[in-house]
Amino acid sequence: MNKDGVIIIIEDDPDDQFVFEEAFVKLGYSNKRMYFIDGELALDYLYSSGVSPFIILSDINLPKLNGLELRKKLHTDTELSLKCIPYIFFTTALNEQAVIEAYSNSAQGFFVKPADFIEIKETLALIIGYWKKCAAPNNFM
Repeated sequence: MNKDGVIIIIEDDPDDQFVFEEAFVKLGYSNKRMYFIDGELALDYLYSSGVSPFIILSDINLPKLNGLELRKKLHTDTELSLKCIPYIFFTTALNEQAVIEAYSNSAQGFFVKPADFIEIKETLALIIGYWKKCAAPNNFM
């Protein structure tokens, strides 16, 4: 896990992207943020860029390749799984089946998007703060 790496946010709603960016600016994280509107674009970026992102925050309901399908691909791809990129769902799609499927594919978290900006900012601070302190196997490579 590259703690200084890019934060990938996969979210197809431009309003949610705006709110996330405002929250990240207020929180003062120096990590660059990359936004993708679907899982397919994010996957292409991960394969072609050669970067080691810090974390992926993903919605579930996305066009082309949804968040659950993308997580499964990342979890089963040897090259990408060795990057130890934390994959966190941040979505309004809360149902038992989605949570089960997310954790069955080794998601590292599942959070429901709050409607309130302050709560979104607090949740992002909690997620990013936790992973900034966490060790990963690739810290020793």
